[in-house]
Amino acid sequence: MKTRTILLAATCIGAAMLTVASAQAAKQTAAQMILGTSKAVCVNPHPSHAKLSSLVVGFSQSQGNQNPFRAEETRSLREAAHQVHAKRYIYTNAHSNEAKQVADVESMINQGAQALVIAPLNSTGLQPAFAQAVAKHIPIITIDRETAGTHCSDFLSFVGSDFYNQGVIDGRELAKATGGHAVIAEIQGAYGNSVETARTKGFAAAISKYPGMKVIAAQTGNWSTTDAQKVVSQILLAHPDVNAIYTQSDTMAYGAITALRDAGKKPGQVKIVTIDGTKQGVQDIVSGWIYADDETNPRFGPIAMHEIQNWLDGKPVPQKITIRDHLYTPANAKAALASGVPY
Repeated sequence: MKTRTILLAATCIGAAMLTVASAQAAKQTAAQMILGTSKAVCVNPHPSHAKLSSLVVGFSQSQGNQNPFRAEETRSLREAAHQVHAKRYIYTNAHSNEAKQVADVESMINQGAQALVIAPLNSTGLQPAFAQAVAKHIPIITIDRETAGTHCSDFLSFVGSDFYNQGVIDGRELAKATGGHAVIAEIQGAYGNSVETARTKGFAAAISKYPGMKVIAAQTGNWSTTDAQKVVSQILLAHPDVNAIYTQSDTMAYGAITALRDAGKKPGQVKIVTIDGTKQGVQDIVSGWIYADDETNPRFGPIAMHEIQNWLDGKPVPQKITIRDHLYTPANAKAALASGVPY
């Protein structure tokens, strides 16, 4: 009996040490992934000091996981919840339906979620879900896309890339690829989306410094490979002198490449810069179709869990956290693929 008691105690101590070690590992990972934070913070006026291992955590995904970015984002949240030993993890996917995402969040709350991570589909529309969470004092971290709401009340923090700077970087890379002389087709994301708006403005600011670079056509590809292919094909018919394409996502770059192939173009003949940093996108750099691909890092899980724990402990949570991204170019694409970093 005594031996059994000792073994049970040792098991409990081991489990506790594992929880602490996992939390420390998550903290280190989060710190390594953060590029910058806002000075404005949120602080819990009534910290519970509860551990995530005792809480039910929910994640609301906005789009299907056939998109590599969404698949990696979903994996990151699931693994981070497992790493902190969340009592239970609830996952929902709105599949690009705004009303469903609101219903998903409300459903998770009804299932007992005590902390939420939400990847908003649109810049507005989540207010009813936020209101229910606020009524039950449920902390929310938003990721990837900014949405309407008030920091510290509707949600604590937004974690995402610097979307404006992504546009700036792609503009600079395209200037480098074309020597500052380009007839550009710009394939934008879905309109009314904060990501599309920022990437459009950043790119415009960058190429404004190069008089020889002109956007001859700018149309939405709706983040879709099929839509982008159709749009680029139409643009090439109307403007056969296009020698550069800026797509705001890798999914749309794939469509642009297909359109270029159909038009008889060869790799590198039309310079493409894009954003996401998927494995396929980086492979397309190696094959010569893409010149530069600025990563949108989808690995939000460790940061989200770390900041929720900070909120529970009464520690300051930055209202905006910028995640660290990679830039893939012909100089580093092969090495990046060999290292397994692109998702």
